[in-house]
Amino acid sequence: MSQIFAFTGDDELYHGGSIYSNPKEAGSFLSLGHNPVDVFFPCKRARVNAPLVIRGQFGESKKQVSIDSLPDECLYEILRRVPGNQERSTCAGVSKRWLMLLSTIPTEELCSKNEAEIKVMDEDLGIESDGFLTRSLEGKKASDVRLAALAIGSAGCGGLGKLVIKGSNPGCGLTNLGFKAIARCCPSLKVLSLWNVSSIEDESLFEIANGCHRLEKLDLSNCPRITDKALTAIARNCPTLNSISLEDCQNVGNDGLQAIGEYCTNLKSVNIKNCPLVADQGVAKLMSSASFVLKKLKLQGLNITDVALAVIGHYGKVVTDLVLANLQTVNERGFWVMGNAQGLQHLRSLTISSCRGVTDLAIEAVGKGCPNLKQFVLKKGAFLSDNGLVSFAKAAGALESLQLEECHRITQIGFFSLLLNCGPKLKALALSGCFGFKDMVRRFPLPNLSNQLRSVTLSNCPGLGDMTLAMLATLCPQLQYINFSGLPAITDAGILSLIKTCDAGSGLVKVGLSGCANITDSVIRSLANVHGGTLEVLNLYGCGKVTDASLVAIAQDCLVLSELDVSRCAVTDFGIASLARSKSLMLQILGLSGCSMLSDQSLPFLVKLGQSLMGLNLQNCSSVSSTVIYMLVERLVRCDILA
Repeated sequence: MSQIFAFTGDDELYHGGSIYSNPKEAGSFLSLGHNPVDVFFPCKRARVNAPLVIRGQFGESKKQVSIDSLPDECLYEILRRVPGNQERSTCAGVSKRWLMLLSTIPTEELCSKNEAEIKVMDEDLGIESDGFLTRSLEGKKASDVRLAALAIGSAGCGGLGKLVIKGSNPGCGLTNLGFKAIARCCPSLKVLSLWNVSSIEDESLFEIANGCHRLEKLDLSNCPRITDKALTAIARNCPTLNSISLEDCQNVGNDGLQAIGEYCTNLKSVNIKNCPLVADQGVAKLMSSASFVLKKLKLQGLNITDVALAVIGHYGKVVTDLVLANLQTVNERGFWVMGNAQGLQHLRSLTISSCRGVTDLAIEAVGKGCPNLKQFVLKKGAFLSDNGLVSFAKAAGALESLQLEECHRITQIGFFSLLLNCGPKLKALALSGCFGFKDMVRRFPLPNLSNQLRSVTLSNCPGLGDMTLAMLATLCPQLQYINFSGLPAITDAGILSLIKTCDAGSGLVKVGLSGCANITDSVIRSLANVHGGTLEVLNLYGCGKVTDASLVAIAQDCLVLSELDVSRCAVTDFGIASLARSKSLMLQILGLSGCSMLSDQSLPFLVKLGQSLMGLNLQNCSSVSSTVIYMLVERLVRCDILA
């Protein structure tokens, strides 16, 4: 110990004051006493003077000496020589002071007499700090002390690879000290996600940039104090960064994006949402710098104009997934130029939502400029009409999936014209909330074409009726997945025509009829009889005219059914008993929510069904007692029960 105090070199010992560059940092963690000496020698508890010990003839007095009497510099040197990760974790549990001192020791400064032996042993055990651990802190658990303890404890368990922080402790929130501990002790960190952490500033990310050079993914959401300086530091010091997401970051702008594009040569995914300082210049610099690596781009709620879309269309040479949402300052010309720039040759998935610039002319240009487009989603396309939809279908010959939501100018004419003019690869079509649908009075002649469509979803289109379904059945006999939810106008006639026609194909696999209040047992009996050998999923939620007769037919004919939802249907205990008696039925998911006619007498039948069930919904079953629910929970150990 005397050698430590007598040491005067500069190689190993920290000298010249506290290890904290800012005296206020130490005060955040260390309990300082009232004695002036305590200012320099802080400890966790108030120091109690030891009794005097009388020695020798002169009556010399001497106090008991504790290791906590050492200053931070000496204790630092002692702790960094503690061998082994487990031993260091044990030392961290002694006091807050020891914990914080250990968290300030960089990994490269840890040393021990048997350092080489320990390294070999760690390699044999496969715990070389390769970033195997994932840790998440939420709310009050997110504090500097927690981060310090996490940083120390993860070293011996494979190293911290992913850190997610949601919110922070309002009383003692996160500061730069917590991130300094992560940066110094967790060089293996690859993923950092910070959501709603309003207290952190640029200095926190400076620490991460200086210590975590292997960072691959950065996700910042609602971090208002983070600026372009922090992003620049991350970009310069973390060359392996390949994914970045910025949401509601008010002080992040063009300079930060420029640095990301310039220094991150492996950048593959970018998501920017509601960042008001990001404009055309930032998007242009990002795209021009990362044009040969960037594959996924998502821009939402930004103040960009047609210029930004033109740059994307020109430089997006390897972009495969593109999302453009809520871009109110982008006009028709922007989308038209983006398509005609001919740069999006590898684009496979395109989603456009709440963009006023999507018109018939614009969407046709996009279809022509993206020859490999396979999936297209358009939400709230107020200016897209039937003509634009048909033109797009003709241009996008490789399209496999098309989804339209709240496109109110689309009618039945456009719908069937789309089916007649789409490419041979279109397999899935979904229309939701399109109020322009009004069922036809009479059926018009259709050509003898066999469309290859496999999946159709028509939901919340109140004007759609039986005539539309009958014509759909004629055009698409190969359907396997149908979802008609929220269509109050359809009756048994429309569904029966579809069921009989689809028999020519390979059989229906998934059927959804939730909210179709006029459907009766006749449809379910026909469905079970014709497609019982292939039907796997059946959703009848809210079909109030469906009774036990449907469950009897399902029990007899549906051989491979795994999911059944008859919530809010007119089924009773007899119907559940019929399902339980089936020798071939092996249900995994059963929904009975809101079935008021079920009673406690269903208990033995539900227990028998529970041999295969993984999920059971009994919510709002008013006649089923809590005692029965408790017994089901005890007996059906593998089944998740909602009640």
